[in-house]
Amino acid sequence: MHRITLIPGDGIGPSICQVAVRVVEAAGVKVTWDEVEAGLPAIDKFKDPLPQQVLDSIRENKVALKGPLTTPVGSGFRSVNVALRKEFDLYANVRPARSFDGVRSRYADIDLVVVRENTEEFYAGIEHFIDPARSAAETIGIVTRSGSERIIKYAYEYARKNHRKKVTTVHKANILKYTGGLFLEVSREIGASYPDIETEDRIVDNMAMQMVVNPYQFDVIVTTNLFGDILSDLASGLVGGLGLAPGANIGYDAAIFEAVHGSAPDIAGKNLANPVAIVLASALMLRHIGEESAASRIEKAVAQVLKEGKSVTKDVNAESPVGTVEMGDAIIKALIG
Repeated sequence: MHRITLIPGDGIGPSICQVAVRVVEAAGVKVTWDEVEAGLPAIDKFKDPLPQQVLDSIRENKVALKGPLTTPVGSGFRSVNVALRKEFDLYANVRPARSFDGVRSRYADIDLVVVRENTEEFYAGIEHFIDPARSAAETIGIVTRSGSERIIKYAYEYARKNHRKKVTTVHKANILKYTGGLFLEVSREIGASYPDIETEDRIVDNMAMQMVVNPYQFDVIVTTNLFGDILSDLASGLVGGLGLAPGANIGYDAAIFEAVHGSAPDIAGKNLANPVAIVLASALMLRHIGEESAASRIEKAVAQVLKEGKSVTKDVNAESPVGTVEMGDAIIKALIG
């Protein structure tokens, strides 16, 4: 029996998380879900977007499945997602981008993984106004050798474990000669100790162009926090969008798995949201806790439903869509049938 923290989130989060819970249970994995509230529901109830009980639950269970949480733009409380990553030192953000038959996209047979440093650089939260009139602001991005070493080593170990052939380090060392230069220097040092894996580096602007022109030349991509945020969304766009994009946040003592798309409050409660991202995130979670067979069966069931294209949401099949619940039912049917 596994005990896992469940953070439904807000917007479409509760409805898609409900599908993921049903899918995990249908896969035969015994889970006790410890449900806690964060984000907007927690503010309404506890006056705090990240109550202590959320932190206590994750600290005790060490594994969490999280729905999307709204982050106010330009004002209001800071991102709960970033706060969780910092609180539990979830230094590795892993974002697979895989093509599915039945999903319209510009490319077929894409299979990329973006490994993003998750705790340093410009998302470390070191920013402030520099004058009383608030007419200028400063953000400080910190890159450390230790932080660079652990994320780059994670990328190479991930590549080796998953039989990947190549790691591409993405940087801006031509301009950011100290922070980008340090990341690149560490990358070259670590890459040299993995002779079985091809290694290369790319400047981030060229990398963005190359991913659009010819994504097949890449396999595992490792980069800093801000660049990883952008490139992982770009990779998702290559395979059909964020509705199909799961993410894992991995640390030494805890791991949080999530749908990386937003909370989409405009369609909340309307049975319209695509549950695939959170279902695939639950598969990543199950693989993390040793339930390899169940994870693979869930991924195959999702692929089957998408390929058939009959029981999918509007973003996948605009002509004859079904709802969130019905797509979840189809995934479960493919899983057990």
